[in-house]
Amino acid sequence: MNILICNDDGISARGIQELAKALSGCGKIYVFAPDGQRSASGHSITIKDSIFACEAEFPFAEKAWKVGGTPADCVKIGLEILRQQGISVDMIFSGINHGANLGTDVLYSGTVSAAVEGALNKIPSVALSVYEHKPTHFEAACRMAVQACRLGADRLPCRNVLNINVPDLPEADIKGVKITRLGPREYEEWFCPQEVEEGPPLYIYAGEPVWYTDLPEDMDVVAAQEQYISVTPIHFDLTDHALRSEVEKWGFQF
Repeated sequence: MNILICNDDGISARGIQELAKALSGCGKIYVFAPDGQRSASGHSITIKDSIFACEAEFPFAEKAWKVGGTPADCVKIGLEILRQQGISVDMIFSGINHGANLGTDVLYSGTVSAAVEGALNKIPSVALSVYEHKPTHFEAACRMAVQACRLGADRLPCRNVLNINVPDLPEADIKGVKITRLGPREYEEWFCPQEVEEGPPLYIYAGEPVWYTDLPEDMDVVAAQEQYISVTPIHFDLTDHALRSEVEKWGFQF
């Protein structure tokens, strides 16, 4: 297999290095990752400015490129560079992200968006995250990556993404795996004002996730709270098909 790996934490992040090492036993690894931190960049792409892509040293990879763009840029340019070299990508893995990507946060996530870009290109794709911004345990996430590769390579529909979130715990302390659906992801949030001598006011966004007590057990946010691994199949069709049928009855005319 030829496996393209990307992330949003940057090419130097420990998570992507652990992922490449884990998946190197499943196939040839090609890394395309941002040159620095690109968290919460969503599915943004660079359309007016130029971006660079230069080869870099990377353990366990056949080749690696450092890219001056977003996670979605990394996948787009990565697929093109490899195509020009006669390399066809079989799967795309994004991560291992430092921090959870649960519920409605997938709309902001550069990690998930990179995997969705793979799905847009009809390549089975997986996003992996650990529930901690400064994780110390990657073993379970790596184990899940290898399972996703071996179990999903021939069965994961090419227009879909597996979004996997793993507790930052030793494997023995994780309660198990739950196949989940996206839940809400809300925060007690605020914008902290910054002291400036001149110019407009500056603010930094911050917040703490809401702890849920009344949600169904099959939601990813609940699985995370209970220290389970969450595996959520997602796709990029945002159409509300039930509401679409209702709107047809409203009588829009032109």
